[in-house]
Amino acid sequence: MQRLVLVLGSLFIALSQAHAELIINGQKVEAAPASGAPGFGEQNNFQRCIADLKSQAVAKGVSASAYDRYTQNLTPDYSVIEKLNYQPEFSTPIWDYLSGLVDEERVQLGRQKLAEHREVLGRVAAAYGVPPETVVAVWGIESNFGSISGSYPLLQSLGTLSCEGRRQSYFRGEFFAAMRILQRGDLTEQQLKGSWAGAFGHTQFMPSTYEELAVDFDGDGRRDLVSSTSDALASTANFLKKRGWQTGQPWGFEVKIPEGMSIGGESRRNKKALSYWVSQGVSRADGTPLIQGGLSENSQAGLMSPAGANGPLFLVFKNFDAIYSYNAAESYALAIAHLSDRLQGKSGFSTAWPTDDAGTSRAERREIQQYLLNKGYDIGAVDGLIGDKTRQAIRQEQIQFGLSPTGRAGQQILRAFRNDHAKLMMK
Repeated sequence: MQRLVLVLGSLFIALSQAHAELIINGQKVEAAPASGAPGFGEQNNFQRCIADLKSQAVAKGVSASAYDRYTQNLTPDYSVIEKLNYQPEFSTPIWDYLSGLVDEERVQLGRQKLAEHREVLGRVAAAYGVPPETVVAVWGIESNFGSISGSYPLLQSLGTLSCEGRRQSYFRGEFFAAMRILQRGDLTEQQLKGSWAGAFGHTQFMPSTYEELAVDFDGDGRRDLVSSTSDALASTANFLKKRGWQTGQPWGFEVKIPEGMSIGGESRRNKKALSYWVSQGVSRADGTPLIQGGLSENSQAGLMSPAGANGPLFLVFKNFDAIYSYNAAESYALAIAHLSDRLQGKSGFSTAWPTDDAGTSRAERREIQQYLLNKGYDIGAVDGLIGDKTRQAIRQEQIQFGLSPTGRAGQQILRAFRNDHAKLMMK
């Protein structure tokens, strides 16, 4: 995979610029406390490593003078190693993941962005064949439409990851790519900031992906995914096109299967002709036939069941795979696909998720956090990002309310908080 917004246990990761926090599946994770400034020995080891990498960088197209210039004052940031090695204890159910990423706030803001950038998105669609709603959905999920793109200096974070921790070979390639970007003059070092893992810009490209797929769509002679929305949106569409996007075809749709039909062995990868699914009695969730629009009986689709047979089921096509290639997690791709549908005016899923404690929107999560702050819990800012401290506080409250202490910011605890607040207001 060319692009990496680092995946832990196949879960989507982004970075909050405002709080410099790791976000996994839309959930805030307070990283372990930084170890502080490196000791004298650590600093010397880092400088030796950087010096030793010079010949490799030069062999990869970075001039010797540029390498010296970019690394002369470079210091390590060992907090990125802590994030690389962080193993989350909290597993996010897909209904929590999607409810936080595809909520009414993001849908409404996405529609505003569609209107605001209508002209550019129309030209992007004409050039690359990718619908505006899909491009804007990627933009919304990756950086909340450019508002959360990361504040880590890429040379520092990638330089550190090139000398310490796992996957040093991979990060060295990205380190050198970042230097080549600066060397060409497309971006300045001040602009080249992003996630701790090296992704940057409106739609979070890794440096090597930038080199391969970024385009100059505004015609100013520079490929700028940081300051030029036009370049970022067009580059995203170019990425999807190069990864197999088929113009005029759907990503997929929710389906219903006959009672008793086995879905064992079915998956996104195990695609079959639509004629097969028709013969099995599968229909769209709204009851209409599978084959309509630009689809034919030979169109290939796989049956995906992200929450098992009792949850929503989807037939997905090659365009879903193109979205999946952006960040290799089916939950991530489904979030993009679902948001793109909502931006087109389509409704939510017909089948409920198999849970008695549905997920909450970001607004509802902020409501939960405010309740906890009012009760004296030290959980940090009210930002809708549920981290370890918030989950610990929720567990304590769940015990008080006689609920299972899961630590989830779901509808059950939200109702309990609302009822408790109502009682207090009546006194």
